Amino acid sequence: MTGRTATWMILGLLYFPLLSQSPTDIVNAPDRAESDKARDSIRKPAELLEFMDLKPGMRIADLGAGGGYSSELIARAVGKNGVVYAQNPEEWVKYSKKKLTERQKTFPEIVQVYRPFNEPMDPKIKPLDGAAMVLIYHDTVHLGVDRTKMNRAVFEMLKPGGFYIIIDHSARKGDGAKETKTLHRIEESVVRQELEAAGFQFVESATFLRDPKDARDFMAYGNPQPGTDRFVLKFRKPQ
Repeated sequence: MTGRTATWMILGLLYFPLLSQSPTDIVNAPDRAESDKARDSIRKPAELLEFMDLKPGMRIADLGAGGGYSSELIARAVGKNGVVYAQNPEEWVKYSKKKLTERQKTFPEIVQVYRPFNEPMDPKIKPLDGAAMVLIYHDTVHLGVDRTKMNRAVFEMLKPGGFYIIIDHSARKGDGAKETKTLHRIEESVVRQELEAAGFQFVESATFLRDPKDARDFMAYGNPQPGTDRFVLKFRKPQ
C-alpha cells in the first residue's frame, strides 16, 4: 500500500460516515435527548432534514432558534466542518441560552447569536448556504419586527442559490396576519408574498406537516404542543 493510498483510506474513514448519515440515522441517534425525541411526532424531523437537503460542511442559520431543537438536528447533518448559527433576539436569552450552551458541549459547531430579527446576522460573516425559520415567522408580526428589513437581511446573508425554509402554523383563509398573537398562526399566502417581495424565488412546498382536520381556530402554541396544519415552504436566492 502506498502512502498516498493509505492517506486517502484514512480520509475516507473520517469523511464517509458524515456522508452516509441519513435523516433517519440522525433522528434515531441514541444520544439525542429524550425531551427532543418527545417532540418528534409533532415536528417530523426526518422529513424536515430530507426537505432541507443538507450537506456536510454547510453553514446554516436557524432563525428564532429558541433552545435549539432544530439547531442540533442541523448540526448533526452539517457535521464538524459545518456551522449552525442559532439566532435569537436578546430578549430570549433567559429562555434559550442555558439549553443552547448545553448542546454546544457536544456540538461546538452550534454558534449562539443574539441579534434582532431585522438584522439577524453580522453583515461581515461569510455568505451562508441556507437559513430556516421554524414556527417563528408569525411571532415577528406581533413582536413588531420590520419584516421587510428582516427578509432583505436574510436575502443578503445568503450566497447566490442559498435556500430559506419557512415553517409555520396555518391561519384560516382570509385571516392573513391578524391572528399571530391570539392563535399563533399566519396565512401561507402572506409569507409567500413577503418573501417574494424581498427577492426570493419560491421553489417548492412540502406536505409532511399538513393536517386537513385542523379547523385553524385554536391556539397553535402550547405544552404539550398541539397538532396543527403547518405549511413548509422553500425559497431560494437567485443565482
